[in-house]
Amino acid sequence: MPSLPALSALLALPARLLHTLTGYVFCATVGVAALVFLGATLASSLLYERLLEERNLETSAEIAQQNRDDVIAALRQGGRQPHLEDTLAGIRATFPSTVREIRVWPAPVTAGRDDGRGDARGDMATPAVRRLLADGEPVREVERGAVRHVFPLAAESACLGCHRAAREGDVLGAVEIVHGLQTVSATVRGYYVALFVALGTLVLAAAGLLTRRAARRLDRSAAAFRHEVETINTIKDFERFHPGRADFGFEEFNQAFSHVATLVEKIKAVAVDKGVLEFEIRLLEKFIITSNVVRDWREFIKNLLLEIHPIIDAYALVTIFRVEEEAYECEIFWRSPPTARTRALFERILRAQLQGHAFFGDGVQLQIAHNIAGDGEHLPELSTHDIELQTKTLLLDTPKIGGIVGIGVQSLMAQDNVRHMVIGSILTTLLNLVGSVKAIYKYTKDLEHYATRDPLTDLYNQRMFWELLGYEVGRARRHDQQFAVMVLDLDNFKTINDRFGHHVGDSFLQEFADVLRGAVRNGDMLARHGGDEFCVILPEASENQARTVAERILEALDGFTMETADGIRLKATTSIGIAVSPMHGDNPKDLFLVADNMVYKAKRSGKNAIAIPSEDEMADVFRKAGEKNLMIRNALDEDRIVPSFQPICNAATGEIVIHELLMRIQLDDQLVAANDFIAEAESMGIAHKMDYQLVEKAFAQIERQGYEGMLFVNLSPKALIVGEFADRVGRLAERHGIRPDRIVFEITERETVRNLALLEKFVLDAKLQGFSFAIDDFGSGYSSFQYIKCFPVDYIKIEGEFIRNMLHDEVYMAFVKSIVTLARELGVKTVAEFVEDAEVLAAVAALGIDYAQGYHIRRPGPDLMVPRRAGGEPVQAMLL
Repeated sequence: MPSLPALSALLALPARLLHTLTGYVFCATVGVAALVFLGATLASSLLYERLLEERNLETSAEIAQQNRDDVIAALRQGGRQPHLEDTLAGIRATFPSTVREIRVWPAPVTAGRDDGRGDARGDMATPAVRRLLADGEPVREVERGAVRHVFPLAAESACLGCHRAAREGDVLGAVEIVHGLQTVSATVRGYYVALFVALGTLVLAAAGLLTRRAARRLDRSAAAFRHEVETINTIKDFERFHPGRADFGFEEFNQAFSHVATLVEKIKAVAVDKGVLEFEIRLLEKFIITSNVVRDWREFIKNLLLEIHPIIDAYALVTIFRVEEEAYECEIFWRSPPTARTRALFERILRAQLQGHAFFGDGVQLQIAHNIAGDGEHLPELSTHDIELQTKTLLLDTPKIGGIVGIGVQSLMAQDNVRHMVIGSILTTLLNLVGSVKAIYKYTKDLEHYATRDPLTDLYNQRMFWELLGYEVGRARRHDQQFAVMVLDLDNFKTINDRFGHHVGDSFLQEFADVLRGAVRNGDMLARHGGDEFCVILPEASENQARTVAERILEALDGFTMETADGIRLKATTSIGIAVSPMHGDNPKDLFLVADNMVYKAKRSGKNAIAIPSEDEMADVFRKAGEKNLMIRNALDEDRIVPSFQPICNAATGEIVIHELLMRIQLDDQLVAANDFIAEAESMGIAHKMDYQLVEKAFAQIERQGYEGMLFVNLSPKALIVGEFADRVGRLAERHGIRPDRIVFEITERETVRNLALLEKFVLDAKLQGFSFAIDDFGSGYSSFQYIKCFPVDYIKIEGEFIRNMLHDEVYMAFVKSIVTLARELGVKTVAEFVEDAEVLAAVAALGIDYAQGYHIRRPGPDLMVPRRAGGEPVQAMLL
């Protein structure tokens, strides 16, 4: 008995056969032949047996008729029993293999038994006999292996002598004959089976022979095809691969493999070396631009050139970026040292191409620097044709921070169209990468510069001034030296702005800044404190030296004029206040307070003057400062902190949807703005208490007016780092039915940068309660970008100076566009401050800034503007 594994293998054999072409053809041939032969055999066998059966019945009928006639003849001769018996015996002897039984039954059939004379009576008669005697018609019944014939015995005239009661034609009896049928089915089937086995064996042998012959022919061709396939390891191997040359011996297979040959030709047209693809993947990995990459961007490009050399025979990579209005900086990176002739030729072609480029125009100033990536052998000598036709360039057309990046490559790759196409794609990716790194580097350098500089005048900004002033106080104290602080305020500048517009006013401030640069000493630090107010720090300067510098400034301004577009000449005068450390103060706040008060003294004395405090004036300055402190504390104690609301509209629709909460002090019939007291309040440590009182009154007014919009709360830095402040505001909001997601806290930079850990805790706690956050004056300092990196910021309020000047200065516009793009990528909403006319509002909306705030929308007021009117129409911005 076979084992289970052997049985399983035996059962699996048909399945394995059907999975091979040889086995499939063999099984199909044998199976079809077997089915055809078996069907034909079965059909012919059944047909033959049917014909034999019908022929037997016909013969039986003929014999039975003859037997009947013999019986009737015997009866005509007198019908004696012996004679009848002899006749019946003769019939049986004549047809021994056919006649099984023959009887004569008299009529009518009566009860009795067979008396051996052939006229047995009673119920011994068969049903067929009874049926004949009943209706007089002959009967034939086919039984298993036999046929029964029953014939009637009708009365004739000769019979009436014996049967007097009968009439001619009456049935006097019946003759019953039973014939046995000769069955030949089993014999015939045996013959057919033997024939089937013999012919089946012959068909099986023929099928095997034909299948083996076809399999050998296919195996030879398949082996040849497999050998060619195994030789393919690179794209170049495809050139000698021709599957259509294999002859499989069958037209259908040859046609199929001709299609394979067509497919191979198409693959040749689109296939790319694995090495090229691997390099492209490695290049994509380098799209992770880190701060190290940006900082050392030159080394990054050198390494790229050396890395791509095994794949792309690149000889140089070029970056060109704008540094000034008509000046460009070009860096050429050579893979290895070029010859002096190649370098000079490359520079000449580069300058010629740039002069004809629409982006650069004529008269372009180009500073070219050369960098060598590797110290290998010199590059081969390049011709003009090589440089002009083998250089791929990419234009980055963003103003100011954009430029052109190009790469020069050898022409060998042009021999392969597909390789040329893929490498062209890689080069585009490479150029985008290099352009991005260079643009980010330049943008980062600009941000670093303008985080400390005023974008309009390029002097130090206010934040940098306070840092420098603090540093100078410490330095002078350590070295026991004096230094001076000078505050300058332009006289009648508002008149220039109002009459000629901000564009002329900005140009006037730039010209004024240039005069200051020429009038101060080397090492003096100039800053724009804001608006038309400037500051100068004079290190190692006595009171007399400070006065000398101030007089030199006034003399320089005396000869200064600026002509407007319509030919009007504008003059500049300034009022200067001076404070000297440590004589007039030993900390930055006091020194600035004294110098700022001296500016007002100079203005009171007729403007265009210099003021230095006397001892009495010093006492008066600090007395007034003390009075301000008293005013602030009394306002807090007497509940005179009042809210003021400045509307913020949707820039696209003009609908008022937000208000910014501002702090005012009610002093008799006038309101004191926060700019006049918030610094003192913070130094007194009570600003957060004032904020809480302000928020409580604002929330009560929101509930009273039914205001459903959002509220921006501009809190002092000290309020943000007080541990329980967020919880108290949260309880206030709940008490007045205000959802926390309608409240946005504005983060300012003044002191929060020194308390980032506490600020982070406050932000996270407030976020958990559902409050939102905005960065105020975004772009004006370092910490703005630190905030957006560290905190989950929801809104960015773009520095108003950028917005107000962006239509007239490309630098401001570039910064605004960059901030909007950054915010959009981070999913942060933007708010434009200082929107002061319809033209600026339209530009804000066109740039995709979400909200607008400024005097053109509406000035701050004591009431909230409900976002929808009684009729359901949105409240639009009131253009003031």
